[in-house]
Amino acid sequence: MTNTAVYAGTFDPVTSGHIDLVMRTAKMFDKVILAVADNPDKKPLFNLEERIELARTVLVDTNNVEVMGFSGLLIDFVRSVDARIVLRGLRAVSDFEFEFQLASMNRRLDSDIETVFLTPSERYTFVSASLVKEIARYGGDVSEFVDPVVHQALKDKYKAS
Repeated sequence: MTNTAVYAGTFDPVTSGHIDLVMRTAKMFDKVILAVADNPDKKPLFNLEERIELARTVLVDTNNVEVMGFSGLLIDFVRSVDARIVLRGLRAVSDFEFEFQLASMNRRLDSDIETVFLTPSERYTFVSASLVKEIARYGGDVSEFVDPVVHQALKDKYKAS
């Protein structure tokens, strides 16, 4: 059994903060799966296929990272890829309550699956996909917070709308 961690989220879009966590996690585990959630309730800017493609492009040179889409319960996806670790990022104390509740529920659904919390590098603690989208929507420069490919995708998306 490989030591596999699943880092799940909507990644709408994938940010430098997300990539930071993926790269650091890739040093700790044999395999990391960036699991892009199909969560229509969040009304994402990019559809699932676009979010998967952006993440794959950004992570193309990372050998032990795989990008996959999923829908449904995270715990079912984790089981389906034979993983035992869920990675969750904590940017601020305000994230902890929700993440703690989610981890507790996941442990209740499957006690063999553990949740590991990781904080981003200090330079990314304030970066969120929501803030990046809001800045990009109004023509602000988000190049510091996303890969150039994602930056261009945001420009293209907001030109079209």
